[in-house]
Amino acid sequence: MNEKKHVRVAAALLFENGRIFATKRGDSPYPYVAHKYEFPGGKIEQGESGEDAVKRELKEELDLEVSVGGLYASLTFEYPDFIITLFVYECTRASEFVLKEHEGYAWLSPSELKEEEWAPADADIIGTIKRVFGE
Repeated sequence: MNEKKHVRVAAALLFENGRIFATKRGDSPYPYVAHKYEFPGGKIEQGESGEDAVKRELKEELDLEVSVGGLYASLTFEYPDFIITLFVYECTRASEFVLKEHEGYAWLSPSELKEEEWAPADADIIGTIKRVFGE
């Protein structure tokens, strides 16, 4: 039996004016994450810190500059094809952004966050956000 690939991902929790920034994935070889919302970010490269990864990924994917604050949450989630350890950092936006790799985005209030619309690993954090930031 093949061992599943384990990826480490750093993502941004951007909270402005009572709303959370979500990017929407496009087509994917993994149907369970295709066309789902996610916290923007990406894979942590070898030797890279989570903070550096989230800054690099947001610049690459969204041409977005951020300042990275503390670690908001981390979790490990097993998908059918791979395992992800997700580190979500509280970030502050320092520039405008441009969608380069996503099919859409939204600014969602906590009451608008619906777990079923999110990639499953990210959805696990939605409940915490609703509790912390209020419905």
